[in-house]
Amino acid sequence: MKPNSLIAAGALLAGLSVAAGAFGAHGLTSQLRNDTQITRDEADRRLEIFDKAARYHMYHAIGVVLAGLVALRHPTGWLTVAGGLFIVGILVFSGCLYAMALGGPRRLGAVVPIGGVSFILGWVCLAVAAWRATND
Repeated sequence: MKPNSLIAAGALLAGLSVAAGAFGAHGLTSQLRNDTQITRDEADRRLEIFDKAARYHMYHAIGVVLAGLVALRHPTGWLTVAGGLFIVGILVFSGCLYAMALGGPRRLGAVVPIGGVSFILGWVCLAVAAWRATND
């Protein structure tokens, strides 16, 4: 993926994160708090899950932009892989958490760590790219 593509993808993902956060803070909160089918504790648990999904979504959207910006100056496959891993992590980690918060099956929680590992590996790839750029 080219640096500008990473930057564009990261910017779009950041915008989606803001939209998701706004939905969670406004629409989802009132919907869950007014749902007579679930307890207040369950509503609060789902809102916490949704908030975590939106936060990690934003953090890693910024990571995608960062990988693209660094790649403009020091192009390397490590940065492309980092950006890709962040995107996969957003889809898997945040996607599963969003689904669970919206009433999806709790067993999606078993898939969430795969997204977390993707995030970790993305940061490792970014670190390797930075290390190599300083040692060239």
